[in-house]
Amino acid sequence: MNNYETVFILNPVLSDEQMKDAVGSFEAVLKNNGAEVINVEKWGLKKLAYPIQHKSTGFYNLIEFKADTSLIKTLEVEFKRDEKVMRFLTIALNKHAIEYNEKRRKGAFNKSKKEEAAK
Repeated sequence: MNNYETVFILNPVLSDEQMKDAVGSFEAVLKNNGAEVINVEKWGLKKLAYPIQHKSTGFYNLIEFKADTSLIKTLEVEFKRDEKVMRFLTIALNKHAIEYNEKRRKGAFNKSKKEEAAK
């Protein structure tokens, strides 16, 4: 099993409940097909670099997981079928990216300015 992460952008007109349902459905696709979901992050509403479907903002989400390569095709078909998804990108993580993500989840890069000034 390889490590992957998927970032996808949901339509900004969705309610919080609809957004949570969409993210939950993609998690369910992964879990039902034998993947291990490591981390799910909701980055919130962000401005897009360029308009997509005449929208200038979108709800960004990240799912980090371990899965077989064959599952990626299934997941991406689900993204394409769901009209709430504006864009998505799935990448395979190498050992350095896996290590970086572990540190990021533990908060190693979230040092406050007060802590840095105290050094």
